[in-house]
Amino acid sequence: MDLPNIIPYSLFRSPFHFQFTLISLLFLSVESAPMGNETDRLALLSFKDQITNDPNNALTSWNHTLHFCEWQGVTCSRRHHQRVTVLNLADQDLAGSISPHITNLTFLNKINLGNNRLFGQLPQDISRLFRLRYLNLSNNLYQGEIPANLSAHSPELKYIDLSYNGFFGGVPDKFHTLSRLTLLYIYHNNLTGSIPPSLGNLSSLVYLALSENNLNASIPYELGRLTSLNYLFIASNKLSGMIPPAIYNLSSIVKFSMTENQLYGSLPSNMGLILPNLVEFYVGLNQFTGPIPTSLSNASRLTVLDSGNNQFSGSLPVNLGSLQHLKVLTFTENQLGSRGKSNDLILLTSLTNCTSLEVLNLDGNYLSGVLPNSIANLSTQLTYLTLGRNQISGSIPPGIENLIGLMLLGMEKNSFMGTIPVGIGKLNKLIVLALHKNRFFGQIPSSLGNLTHLSRLYLSVNNLQGSIPSSFGNFGHLEDLFLRENNLTGTIPIEILKLSSLARYLSLSHNSFTGSLAPEVENLKQLGRLLLSYNNLSGEIPSTLGNCLSLEFLYMDHNFLRGTIPSSLSTLRGIRELDLSQNNLCGQIPKYLEKFPSLEYLNLSFNDLEGEVPKEGIFRNVSAISVEGNNKLCGGILELQLPACPIKVHKKHGRTRSLRIIILVVFCLIVFSSVIAFFFYLKKKSRKKPSAASPLEDLIRSLKVSYAELLRATNGFSLDNLIGAGSYGSVYKGILEDNKTIAVKVFNLQQHGASKSFNVECEALRNIRHRNLIKVLTSCSSVDFQGNDFKALVFEYMPNGSLEKWLHQSEDGQHLSSNLTLIQRINIAIDVASALDYLHHHGKIPIVHRDLKPGNVLLDDDMNAHVADFGLTRFLYEEIDNHFENQTSSMQIKGSIGYIPPEYGMGGKASTRGDIYSYGILLLEMFTGKRPSDNMFMNGQSPNQLAKIALPDRVMEIADRQLFSEEVESKNENRIHGCLVSVLRIGVSCCAESPIERMKMGDVLVEMHAIKDIYLGSRE
Repeated sequence: MDLPNIIPYSLFRSPFHFQFTLISLLFLSVESAPMGNETDRLALLSFKDQITNDPNNALTSWNHTLHFCEWQGVTCSRRHHQRVTVLNLADQDLAGSISPHITNLTFLNKINLGNNRLFGQLPQDISRLFRLRYLNLSNNLYQGEIPANLSAHSPELKYIDLSYNGFFGGVPDKFHTLSRLTLLYIYHNNLTGSIPPSLGNLSSLVYLALSENNLNASIPYELGRLTSLNYLFIASNKLSGMIPPAIYNLSSIVKFSMTENQLYGSLPSNMGLILPNLVEFYVGLNQFTGPIPTSLSNASRLTVLDSGNNQFSGSLPVNLGSLQHLKVLTFTENQLGSRGKSNDLILLTSLTNCTSLEVLNLDGNYLSGVLPNSIANLSTQLTYLTLGRNQISGSIPPGIENLIGLMLLGMEKNSFMGTIPVGIGKLNKLIVLALHKNRFFGQIPSSLGNLTHLSRLYLSVNNLQGSIPSSFGNFGHLEDLFLRENNLTGTIPIEILKLSSLARYLSLSHNSFTGSLAPEVENLKQLGRLLLSYNNLSGEIPSTLGNCLSLEFLYMDHNFLRGTIPSSLSTLRGIRELDLSQNNLCGQIPKYLEKFPSLEYLNLSFNDLEGEVPKEGIFRNVSAISVEGNNKLCGGILELQLPACPIKVHKKHGRTRSLRIIILVVFCLIVFSSVIAFFFYLKKKSRKKPSAASPLEDLIRSLKVSYAELLRATNGFSLDNLIGAGSYGSVYKGILEDNKTIAVKVFNLQQHGASKSFNVECEALRNIRHRNLIKVLTSCSSVDFQGNDFKALVFEYMPNGSLEKWLHQSEDGQHLSSNLTLIQRINIAIDVASALDYLHHHGKIPIVHRDLKPGNVLLDDDMNAHVADFGLTRFLYEEIDNHFENQTSSMQIKGSIGYIPPEYGMGGKASTRGDIYSYGILLLEMFTGKRPSDNMFMNGQSPNQLAKIALPDRVMEIADRQLFSEEVESKNENRIHGCLVSVLRIGVSCCAESPIERMKMGDVLVEMHAIKDIYLGSRE
């Protein structure tokens, strides 16, 4: 600005005039544009300097050739000349940090930097932007705390979106000063602590989203003051407690989401009346109980009702069909249904009025009855229909073919019977079809081959017959095919082996397939798991199998394969588990197996292999390999106890060689003659002895009992002799004719799965031997006097019964005369840990018990503990067969409620870490006296949470009162307290929600022995 051109010369006529003029100009310059303009320009350039990556050239225009008001993303005020009011650079993929000089843009009322890659911390002085109304920093990489004074100097702020960043700390409680705030989004961060009650003062708030953080405590009742609130999202936190009744006063609520917390209690019966504007209602993955309110039918605008993964009970509301706009209805994983007392599927008929229905999930409940024919009239827009893991019976109505929009149909783990409807082949949008673990029979419809979009097909564990349809060759996108445990016959079709899309599972085990595996198997180049066990396959292993480079699990055991193990399999360097046992394979064990870096399990047992067993790689780990039943093998590591291989001697001279041969022949003739003579001598002296047998086989041969003998021993299986009952049978006390006392476990073969449980328990007990495992004497597989199949196991009798009876009151309310002392409980805990450690790490094959609880821990005369009941046992190598199949929804949970690890409920496969969780619950129960099913745990608490809260100072408050006998009280109180603290800490560690965080059983054993020593005073 040129002063001489704008200031009259007369003003300089005197010094006074000059000073006055200069002072006036200085005051004018404060309010003039030039200096303010320069401040904003420099602030913007400073912002640009902090940006390290600008892939979309959003800041290219930010240079001296253009006025900054014309720069991209910058808007200036009309009222306040050339002052920046808006900075909008959203969705530009900018990387870098925010310059603190942004706070010099004092006229800013809107900042939108969402969807970039900005990092660092938010400038703490951002509150200086007192004109700010809109702040969107969502979906960036910010860290640190949200400025607590953000609201202190920005009273105009109406819109705050800080979601999808890395902010931690708590929710600033000073937000209540933002009286005009209408939107507050801080979801998907790492915020901790509680929701500030002061948020209830934000009277203008319409949108509140605090989801996907680590907020805890309860929902403050003050949120019930937000009468303008339309959207409340507090899902995916750690909130607990009940929903404050005041929340139900928010009649303006349109969308309500609080899934994946730890909330409990019941929903008000009049919910649909007090929240009439509800459109979307999400309460899944909590611990709510009680019935589903029938009044929800009055919320006529409802489109989404998601209450899955809770503990809701009672009947399904049959009036939900009045919700004309309903799109999503989810009751997955609850306790809904009458458990076989009535038909629970009337709701399906009601829902035929919901013409917009897209998702219907009713799986994982106790629904019974038969599918009504009206299922054919459900919305053609229905894409997801899940009815699995219920108690539904009858056949699938043929009208199912009308649901042409279905992409997922899940009916697994029910009691469906009949044949698979041919019309399912018309559902050509299907991606997942799950019909496994039912009672379907007949042939597989060839029409299923029309489902060309199918990715996963589950038909396992049925009674299907015939061959695999050749039409299955039409599957162009199939990744998983499960047909195991049926009665399928014929050869494995070449069409199946040409499905190059198969990437994860081809499970055909436990059928009656014949013939050889065709060379076309080489097409399965992406396949991870090939499971062909327990069939009648013959011929040689095709050399082309070596082209399946993605194979990790290959199971071909229990067939009639012959020939050698092909050298071409040396290319399968990613293999993790390989089982070729129980075949007719010959030749040597390939040396390349010892070089496989990922191989964890190798079973070559019961073949006709010969030669030296390798010693490197997996062959160093005797617990990871099995080569028994190959009588021509030699060498290997010492633990295999195989004979040494003959030494090959190289002869230098032919004469010496001939002489040695002659000497060797003569020696052999002498030895042979001596052996023959000795043999005839023995034959005259005694009868021929039986062949060598395992210790278990010796026991069984020494104690053979018939059905009649067991009937007499148990007094006709009378109730007076009954000492226990389980899922698959009953246990009776018996006395044999030689006065030997036994326990007889009789299997109820009418119960589905009992026969399989008998076989599993026999197999488990055949493979294990440990002082803290129940000792089996023999088995009986026969028929009773009515011609019915009879199966029983005979065990050594345990006079002191089960641990359950010592820990808890009997049915008549009386304790046993003697209570378990503290040291007895420690000893029992050590015994159980020893048994599990053996099962997991020291047997031929790692074994998972899967049903550890006090009722399955038996006590002998000396109060030594013995783990019993192996009916749910899993050999880890067998679990591969059905692991992914169980991921369709959740696998059928095996075990006893309260002792089942959480990952089993989410479809996780059986593992040793699952047993460790059960052991942790058992340990806590032993020392607190509280069952996991105790009423005190009905409100979302659990034994491990109780112990966590009590540790370390309050453990005496939660300890079993029976522990405080005179003997215990006479010991040093500090020592008792320290013992309990140590034990409960082990229990809590074993019960960690994440399996990988749980203690190993070997470490548990070491710790428990140390606790015992300290308690007894051997370590002070």
